[in-house]
Amino acid sequence: MDLQLKNKTVLITGSSKGIGFAMAKTLAAEGCDVGICARNADEVKAAVAAIQAMGVKAHGEVVDVTDSASLEAWIKACAEALGGIDGFVANVSAGGADNEESGWRSNFEADVMASVKAVNAVKPYLEASDCGAIVSIGSTASLEAFAGAVPYGAMKAALLNYFGNLAQDLAPAGIRVNSVSPGPIYFKGGAWEDIRAAMPEIYEGTVANIPAGRMGSPEEVCVQVAILLSPLSGYTTGTNVVVDGGFTKRIQF
Repeated sequence: MDLQLKNKTVLITGSSKGIGFAMAKTLAAEGCDVGICARNADEVKAAVAAIQAMGVKAHGEVVDVTDSASLEAWIKACAEALGGIDGFVANVSAGGADNEESGWRSNFEADVMASVKAVNAVKPYLEASDCGAIVSIGSTASLEAFAGAVPYGAMKAALLNYFGNLAQDLAPAGIRVNSVSPGPIYFKGGAWEDIRAAMPEIYEGTVANIPAGRMGSPEEVCVQVAILLSPLSGYTTGTNVVVDGGFTKRIQF
C-alpha cells in the first residue's frame, strides 16, 4: 500500500537511535524527507547519512529539547532545509523511574513542556500543509499501573490527555493529532536490554505477562506511526493506538 508520504516532510525528536531512528528509516522507506535531532553530534551525523543513503533528504542537528531556543531553531532550520513540514512526531522522553523531585522535574521538562513548545513552534508549518499531522509517542505505562508511582507514567498520562484535547483544538486548522502507546519494546541499546542483563527476573516476568509471548520491535511501532501520519488516515484524529502484544489487560476503547 502506498501511504502517500513520498516527498512529505516529517520531524522526529530524539531520532538518532532506538525507536526514533527506526521511525526515521520507516518514513524514509516511504519516500518521506526527515528532520531529526538528538544530543550526540556523532550519532546525529551518522543517522543523517544513513537516511540520506536511502534516497531522501534529511536534516539533523544537536538539540536539547528542554532548551526552547534550540528546539525552535531546529524546527525552523528543518522547514527551510526540507521545504516545509507536513508531520511532527513527539518522541523524546526522559524515561527512567527517578522518584526524586529532580526526576519529576526532568520528566516534566523533557516529556511535557518540550512537547508543548514543539507543537507551538511547528503549528504554523503544519497549517500550511495539506496533510498536517502530529503523533505523540506515549506508553502503556500511562494506561495501567506499571513500575510504581513514578514520573514516567504520570507524564505519559498527561501527554495522552494533552494530545487528545489538542486533536479537538487543531482539527479546524486541518491538523490531525494522534498518539501511539507502545508496550515493552526490545532493541539493542534500549532499556529492556539493560533490564534483561541486570534484572533477568523482571525481564522474564514481563515477557511471561505478554500474551503474544515476546516483546515488540521498534518497527512494529513505527508502522503505526507511519499510518497515522499518512494522508490515508485523513479522518483519524484524537485516537491512541496501543502496540503491546496484549500486555495491557484493559479493554481498549
